[in-house]
Amino acid sequence: MKVRVVAVLVAAVLAAGGCGAQQGGVGESSVKVGGVLTKTSASGYSTKDAEIGARARFERANAAGGVHGRKIEFVGAEDDTQDPAKGDAAAKKLVQKDGVFALVPVHAPNFGGAAFLEQQGVPWFGWATGPQWCGTKTGFGYNGCLAPKTGAGSQTWWGRQMADLLGGAQGKKVWVQTSDSSGSKYGGRTIAQSFEAAGFTIAGVDSSLPGAAPPPDWLPHVSKIMAVKPDVVVSVIAGTKFNAGLYAGLKKAGYAGVLTDATSYDANILKDPAQAQAFDGVIAAPMFEPFESTAPEIAQLREDVEAVAPGTRLTQHLAIGYWSADIFLKILEQTGKDLTRERFLAAANGSFAYENAGFGRIAYPKDHSEPNGCGALVKIVGGAFEVAKNLKCFANVPLKP
Repeated sequence: MKVRVVAVLVAAVLAAGGCGAQQGGVGESSVKVGGVLTKTSASGYSTKDAEIGARARFERANAAGGVHGRKIEFVGAEDDTQDPAKGDAAAKKLVQKDGVFALVPVHAPNFGGAAFLEQQGVPWFGWATGPQWCGTKTGFGYNGCLAPKTGAGSQTWWGRQMADLLGGAQGKKVWVQTSDSSGSKYGGRTIAQSFEAAGFTIAGVDSSLPGAAPPPDWLPHVSKIMAVKPDVVVSVIAGTKFNAGLYAGLKKAGYAGVLTDATSYDANILKDPAQAQAFDGVIAAPMFEPFESTAPEIAQLREDVEAVAPGTRLTQHLAIGYWSADIFLKILEQTGKDLTRERFLAAANGSFAYENAGFGRIAYPKDHSEPNGCGALVKIVGGAFEVAKNLKCFANVPLKP
């Protein structure tokens, strides 16, 4: 009798496996993935639209039959509220409880799950905004590593695109404004070198702004900048409220130069008339081809998003989710039918290269330690966005001490 019971149990287990039971998020007909985003935060900063972007790309892949016969089972994204501990807990939940194969998209500036995912060998894809993305084998920034170590390749595209836009960098001064957060200060260092490599003179790099919340009085910060009279002010501050305050203060003081940052390509900032006025004339610097572009890849993105979320405004965060998912799917395709995390990581880190006019280019393992060197410029004019410079890729230069 005992032998018969054991045989029945074994048969049941085998039958379950035959029906597509998942091992490490991989079934016969599906691959399970989920993401971690900063959907909510005390400062109001949110990357929630990345979930729509990833879902849109996954749904197109599923409509085409999936990848090697497996469709993407997207369980959605957890909210880390910009808290590293919550990000770590979210990563563990997705892997240990929800059983995902990979985390896509991860778009959280203070993501705290990197060490766990690296230790577990779980791939994760998103916007590599901090050093936790760099030097890993499992973390894949869609634009590479934006926090390279000294001596590694550092981006020049922003400075070179701006130089082209302004008719040259000779004799022009740049002020780089960051907050006192470690990530902002590090970004200020790499971006200052980008403009320097393009021929600009760096007039100052200031990190006196508090990173937790915008200051009650912008005058001291504005006065520093106005004393230098730079031709370009680069803001390396995460958050619309910060940039709106800085730009409004500079304009009130009579600043007539160029204002630029990496986060203002966001349709949501144009909803508020006061914000729209503060951002008028600002040059945003997205690391993907702008939505206003006529490129076929952008027409496809628009079509994909409309299919899953009709009427959705296209935002930078949405694009980041979309292109992160796109790269994940490309590696999934290259891995082949016999899918395990080990095989996936071997394919990704074994001289993987991919070019797409939507986001530029990516190459792993090289871009685990340096950025992909690609970006565009978009100008805010009269409450609308205009392409100032289409996406272009430039050679990196070694990061100075």
